Amino acid sequence: MAKALTTRTVDALKAQETRVEIPDPALSGLYLVVQPSGVKSWALRYRYGGKPKKLTLGRWPVMGVKAAREAASDALEAIDTGNDPFLAKKQAKAARLEAQLSDRNLVKTLVALYSQRHLSQLKSGAAVQRAFEHDILPVWGERKIQDISRRDVVELLDEIAASGRVTTSNRTRAYLSKFFGWCVDRDIIETSPALGVKAVAKEKSRDRVLSDNKIRWFWKACGGIGQPWGRLGQTLLLTGQRLGDVWHLSASRTKNGRTHDLALSDAVRAILSRMEPVKGDVGFIFTTTGTTPLSGYFKARNNIAKHMAEVAEEERGAPVEIPHWTFHDLRRTAATGMARLGIPVRVTEAVLNHISGTGGGIVAVYQRHDYADEKRKALEAWARFVGYIVDGKANNVVQLEAGSV
Repeated sequence: MAKALTTRTVDALKAQETRVEIPDPALSGLYLVVQPSGVKSWALRYRYGGKPKKLTLGRWPVMGVKAAREAASDALEAIDTGNDPFLAKKQAKAARLEAQLSDRNLVKTLVALYSQRHLSQLKSGAAVQRAFEHDILPVWGERKIQDISRRDVVELLDEIAASGRVTTSNRTRAYLSKFFGWCVDRDIIETSPALGVKAVAKEKSRDRVLSDNKIRWFWKACGGIGQPWGRLGQTLLLTGQRLGDVWHLSASRTKNGRTHDLALSDAVRAILSRMEPVKGDVGFIFTTTGTTPLSGYFKARNNIAKHMAEVAEEERGAPVEIPHWTFHDLRRTAATGMARLGIPVRVTEAVLNHISGTGGGIVAVYQRHDYADEKRKALEAWARFVGYIVDGKANNVVQLEAGSV
């Protein structure tokens, strides 16, 4: 009687000039297949519906002797219950392939790939990524990109505009147009569903500046909210910087390609000194995780606006309507405030890191003075002025630090 196959005997078998099938006496129908190349695999020969069939079980040595017998036994048991293991394997393989194809065509999968291969190379990439995460992925993330229609695009943009964010709707349209174009270039879709979709509405040039009352309400609302959003809001108002900017930006991170350094006023330093550290190796100051920057700006703005209305109502003794504003309006408010103080336009532009206007043209080429001292004095003056607006004291940087932060 032939001996059952063992790990040692299987391992010792040598390849022949032709393909060889060696039966395992321990289990009828189980064979070890040895190819001329030396590759060894397990197979089960059986009959189903009166016809001979063969089922490949696995490759040696990934599938050992014991595992091969267990797999063959399971297949034989399936046959006894009227199921064809070969057909079941074929159907399972088809299902796995379909799932893989579906997953790689999901909008969320392609956005992640787009972000990795394209957005990460752009200065504005982080802002575009936030737009996808806030307005697009929650709606389309689990859908196949081939199922996104032009009507879907129009409805998404209309919904964003209906929430009072017309500019955001137009920006989203531009982001989607580039994303779908990227997908077309890679033969993922045939045509862009954003092709021919018009902007929801014509954008108006923004000129909103917070009045003194609104500056006071904003400051006190931020003081009540605290870390991180309240203190970030106060810092943005006092520095006039963009969301995502910091007080030192390398040339590679600025819109105009120039290094930007900003002196921090005493009031801003006071705000930062009251920030409770969040552990992390990245070095973020305004963060909730310690490893990633803040996100959810739209929700945070709404929360501050809600607190502004509460502060205003308490002060006036009646409900006060707070017109819509954005974080970028704080930048315009700071610039306008410095103009009110008589600070030269070129110094204000240096604070904002602008090279247009008085800093454009030939001046931008030959004028390399960084205005460091002038920027520091301008920001100190603006901080004192905000303190006067908030507390009615002209020289109250110390009061500003202790009372409202």
